[in-house]
Amino acid sequence: MPVDFLAKWKSTVSEALPLQNMDRLMSSWKYAPVGESEEGNHPSKRSFFQNARECLNSKAFWRTFLVIASILLLANLFSPVQQYAKQRGWFPEGPDQEGSSEGSEVLDKPIPKDGIDWSQYAYCQYVTNEDYLCNSLMIFESLTRLRAKAENMMMYPEDWTVGDNSNHGRLLAQARDEYNVRLVPIQVERMAGDPTWAESFTKLLAFNQTMYKRVLSLDSDATVLQPMDELFLLPSAPVGMPRAYWLDQPFLSSQLVLIEPSKFEFARIERAFAERGNNDFDMEIVNDLYGSSCFIIPHRKYDLLTGEFKSQPDQHAKYLGSTEEKWESDRILEEAKFLHFSDWPYPKPWIGSSQASTEQNMPDCHGDDCADQKNWLWFYSDFRERRARICGEGFKRKRDVEAELFEPASSPATGLVFNWR
Repeated sequence: MPVDFLAKWKSTVSEALPLQNMDRLMSSWKYAPVGESEEGNHPSKRSFFQNARECLNSKAFWRTFLVIASILLLANLFSPVQQYAKQRGWFPEGPDQEGSSEGSEVLDKPIPKDGIDWSQYAYCQYVTNEDYLCNSLMIFESLTRLRAKAENMMMYPEDWTVGDNSNHGRLLAQARDEYNVRLVPIQVERMAGDPTWAESFTKLLAFNQTMYKRVLSLDSDATVLQPMDELFLLPSAPVGMPRAYWLDQPFLSSQLVLIEPSKFEFARIERAFAERGNNDFDMEIVNDLYGSSCFIIPHRKYDLLTGEFKSQPDQHAKYLGSTEEKWESDRILEEAKFLHFSDWPYPKPWIGSSQASTEQNMPDCHGDDCADQKNWLWFYSDFRERRARICGEGFKRKRDVEAELFEPASSPATGLVFNWR
């Protein structure tokens, strides 16, 4: 350090410190010339191998290494366990994926692990009165309980108000809030003729629901036994329907219709509706348009009639598709996914019937085999139980209420106790 700088600095400091103290302080200072450290011990002078050897020999290095290795090993071991647990539903993968709805909107859902965006597909119902609204609610309850993946969508009359004090207002709100149903108001189309079929064209408005890639329109006078999500993944076609296997002539059933909505196809439907005959309803219209070109969905599993259980054991070839296969009532019911109530002249299950009419129309026992009868009676009693539970006691028919005054009837042939309402 230059002498003139030290003298000047000493002069400045001495103004604040006694000179004798400053002299004592300065005499104790020593300079450390650069480069006096040992040549071989300075880190900058060591070789790479020397530094690496010293690092490997240190306890701190091995402690750090073992901690990091243990963390990585546990992460790899836990990953398949975590994946398996999620698949088994032991803990959720994140926020509730069932979603919620506000008004007629359905919140977007994350794409599940199967890679399919199920928000592009929907089970579709149409309603024109309170009875069928309750039936549709039962369809959606079944789909929700059975954990179907596609969305739920309902078309309802535009003059109904969701959530008002009426039965239909209450049930619409219930569909939206409990079963995450997307509510779509529409203008009901009515045809002249039998009131049973006069409003059936409304179901064909599903062709105009272009917010979806595909919709599966289901008649509501039916019971969903299993999800049918796999139908949405069939090869592309404007329409897919099962055969009406119970008819002699080739004909397609509109009880279950897989639709690819589009403006083009809906325009065809509208033209066919405008040019229809007096006895043409939805089933005739879709057969005229798509009877020779639609995708054929197997009727077995997807369109089983309750009346099939009333046939004799050797008269099921049309449904089974074979004269060799044996009819086994329980097995057929176990594999079925969609069951349609069709037992004319026996009334639909929400209308109710007398004990005498039920005993007259129920299936016979075949020797000791009463499986057909047992299953058929269950179809109706199960429907009525669910109807009262889901829609409310107010949806019991007058004859249903009167029936509760009587003891349950039993079949004279088998002694089976059943609810004949």
